[in-house]
Amino acid sequence: MKNSFTVHDLPLSERPRERLLKLGSEALSSQEVLALILGRGVKGESVIVTAQKLLSKFGNLKNLASASVEELTQIKGIGPAKAAQIKAAFELSRRLEDFSSEVPEITVKSPDDVVKAAKNQLKGKKKEHFLVLCLDTRNHLINIHKVSIGSLDSSIVHPREVFKEAISSSAASVIFAHNHPSGDPTPSEDDIKLTKRLVEAGEIIGIEVLDHIIVCDRDHLSMKARNLL
Repeated sequence: MKNSFTVHDLPLSERPRERLLKLGSEALSSQEVLALILGRGVKGESVIVTAQKLLSKFGNLKNLASASVEELTQIKGIGPAKAAQIKAAFELSRRLEDFSSEVPEITVKSPDDVVKAAKNQLKGKKKEHFLVLCLDTRNHLINIHKVSIGSLDSSIVHPREVFKEAISSSAASVIFAHNHPSGDPTPSEDDIKLTKRLVEAGEIIGIEVLDHIIVCDRDHLSMKARNLL
């Protein structure tokens, strides 16, 4: 008899590793990501169940990240080794967040500058990521905010969320950027409608929308250059 269950005991289509490889890491639930980190459950309990117990015990990822090793090991199936794996994963995430928030001094003068600043957050993604680049009065990049992940429409990318970031950053202007996983940078009808809506909102608020760049792995398109703003 097996001493433990692993993700290999799940049907192929439900295994977190296979889902990640096929659909990308963004497609996984928090439970599935935790299951991948843990790798193995305990006798009589799937690793997916262990991951769910962690989330249920601490309520959300923020609380889980703050939990001590002692608190984590109170969960059945979580020994010191697995607790250390969890703490290490959250520590890597924290360090990445610190790194990504350190925006280098960039003056945005062209679409190429936008692509250079945002490429790490857009290229190679399997879902659409919508970014707002906040600029000061001299077009120096203040920061970059990710507003949404998924197909662009007014219910996901709302002006309130977009300009909340710009206002909090005291931005004089903004540039939008999002990726097309298909590899074709041609803007869709939804892209055009959304952009015009955001431009109108910016005019009301007093924050100019300078451009909207669509980024693909090998190409990009400026909506301003195409007179689509």
